[in-house]
Amino acid sequence: MTIAAAICPGTATAASTERLDSTPQQVFDGMRQSFQANKAKGVHARYQWELSGPQGGQWWIDVDDGKCKMGKGKISNPNVTFMARDKDWVAVSNGQLGGTWAYMTGRLKIRGDQGLARKLGQIFP
Repeated sequence: MTIAAAICPGTATAASTERLDSTPQQVFDGMRQSFQANKAKGVHARYQWELSGPQGGQWWIDVDDGKCKMGKGKISNPNVTFMARDKDWVAVSNGQLGGTWAYMTGRLKIRGDQGLARKLGQIFP
């Protein structure tokens, strides 16, 4: 499984022109809609995003045994932190930039539990 498919929702979906102009907030709103509670059973993970750039900011997701909470800002004690520029995270999420390539070239940094990072793509396909 590639990092792109593993950590980034929507990577298997062809991006439309509309999605090319997405903001990070729209990506996270889409993740809320795609949450798969059955895939999150038994998962206890706190994810943090630190996105730089004009539309950057901080977002978090707390997955707790089939339940999910999301918000803007910081979450305490994240298991995984994703760091990228706003446009790079949107491009990876929308399938315009391969997650593996982004990771290998330093455009996407992942700090923390790599197994939980890979699980994200299953929970939010």
